[in-house]
Amino acid sequence: MPPEQSLPLPILTDRFNRHVDYVRLSVTDRCDFRCLYCMGEDVQFLPRAEILTLEELLTLGRAFVALGVRRIRITGGEPLVRRDLLWLLERLSALPGLDELTLTTNGSQLASMAGGLADAGVRRLNVSLDSLQAARFRDITRVGDLGRVMAGLRAAQAAGFARIRLNAVILKGRNEDEVIDLVNFARHEGFDLAFIEEMPLGQVHTHDRAASFYSSAQIRDDISRHHALTPVIDQTGGPARYFRMPDSAIRIGFISPHSHNFCEQCNRVRVTAQGRLLLCLGQEHSVDLRAVLRERPGDGEALRAAIVAAMARKPRGHDFDLARRPQILRFMSHTGG
Repeated sequence: MPPEQSLPLPILTDRFNRHVDYVRLSVTDRCDFRCLYCMGEDVQFLPRAEILTLEELLTLGRAFVALGVRRIRITGGEPLVRRDLLWLLERLSALPGLDELTLTTNGSQLASMAGGLADAGVRRLNVSLDSLQAARFRDITRVGDLGRVMAGLRAAQAAGFARIRLNAVILKGRNEDEVIDLVNFARHEGFDLAFIEEMPLGQVHTHDRAASFYSSAQIRDDISRHHALTPVIDQTGGPARYFRMPDSAIRIGFISPHSHNFCEQCNRVRVTAQGRLLLCLGQEHSVDLRAVLRERPGDGEALRAAIVAAMARKPRGHDFDLARRPQILRFMSHTGG
């Protein structure tokens, strides 16, 4: 039996006694959209030599699962622009002990890749969809084609994923008038839907984040005028708080980093495409796992030890404040969604 499998399995627990069993693994900082809340228009992508190889990403996945992680979400950038991604997904999904492999995407490549993702072992998808109006969708994404995303959603439905969730960032003055349209679309198609408050990562010049802030409470009020919402008792372990409607099987979620801080139950960490283990979305506490991978190749014990030691640096929570200039200068595309 390989040494990695014969060792006792440490539990990834931070100093606040939160058990980390969920990792978001970014496979690229590149994206074929330029969403105005996610990156600057003149974003500079990282040199390829700085990005983890697929083999390094697989090694990280193995290490986290050996340490008790049960869910891995693949993110980006846009993960589906990463060449040979299916090779990685097939191997991650087959790891003994991993309960679920999921993926977040902008949907632009789903029409051609949905079947391959399902065959590779991805069980759930999150798909970004901030508008149902083609012109507005292009304005928010700067380059996106709503028709391609809709075709991708149809392909994903045909591929038979266990769940598909739409993610919508609502900005006052841009798309808050589409809240009910998005809810009705999700109801009709059988998609879950999560509304996300904009996160102040990176400096944007297209809008004033404080002025465009539209809270989860405002969105719930909008929905409640049309549909009754009842809280879901059994949550998924992620940051979303879910509600149901009496006449629909779908769930409506709210991710509220400003108005309802979810840090006390945080069970997740992120790894950027460069191999930085981010202990908190809204803080810069991190550990360079790429250095361990490249300076000590094949040393699984050293990699696991670095991950375990990093838990002591996980902060109590983020410090988002719309009244201040962004304290985190990296954009969401560099962070890993």
